[in-house]
Amino acid sequence: MHENRKSYPKGKTRMYQQLQELPKKYKVLAIIKMSKVRSTQILPLRKILKGQVEFVSIKDKVAKKALEGVDTPGIKEIISELKGQCMFMFTDMSPFKLNVLLAKNKVMMAARGGDIASIDIVVPAKNTGIAPGPMLTEFKNAGIPTKIDQGTIWIAKDSTPVLKGQPINEKLAAILGKLDIKPVEAGVSLYTALEDGLKYSQEEMVIDVEKIRDEFARAHQEAVSLSVEVAYVTPENISQILSKAARYARAVSVESGFMTDETREQILQKADAQARALAEQAKYTPS
Repeated sequence: MHENRKSYPKGKTRMYQQLQELPKKYKVLAIIKMSKVRSTQILPLRKILKGQVEFVSIKDKVAKKALEGVDTPGIKEIISELKGQCMFMFTDMSPFKLNVLLAKNKVMMAARGGDIASIDIVVPAKNTGIAPGPMLTEFKNAGIPTKIDQGTIWIAKDSTPVLKGQPINEKLAAILGKLDIKPVEAGVSLYTALEDGLKYSQEEMVIDVEKIRDEFARAHQEAVSLSVEVAYVTPENISQILSKAARYARAVSVESGFMTDETREQILQKADAQARALAEQAKYTPS
């Protein structure tokens, strides 16, 4: 239909040029599939990552055409991944770090029918400002107690129509939207990324920060335990090694009967116990 078109909207032309220039400027090209993301999720990210990430939102056909002229290692693999509306992110940040930042910056969203509640949905008692009418029935069906006062619908008392983890039906979602209650936590994750010619899939970029932190802590503890065991002295383990050496020295001193100020009492107690045991044995006469 547009094969013979000779001019294009300025916005589309600008994005086309950006897709040809930005891969040369930044080390990392990352992509988000917009089919699973709402625009309201992207706006806060633009503010948070301003100065670190450049965003370009464009449809797959234009993106493919623009990237075909880019001589960057691995770009052909990225082109094959493009489908539908895509959000391109250009940065010098590691794609793994970028994905972690995206996961941390989740936002609360208005619900749609079928969404799962991320929190217990509490509808507080207040004046809704909504005129009486069909909405009264909607509130009643949702289990939200109401009353009419001063020509508007009032919520009579706090109520919790849906608990965390439960689905939100379409009618309740509409009510929550009117009340400006946002019960769905939504995050953004990278679909694919290209760094130094290496293409990463969505699964490869998922990092469980807590799990890795625990693994580092465990590895550190095991390293310290090993260094103490082999007496490899470091600033972190010197006190433990000296404490262990002192315990072993006292044990050898007590076992060998070599008296010191620290072991005299233990040696005498041991000798007394042995003497008593010997005395008891001497009294024993076999029948």
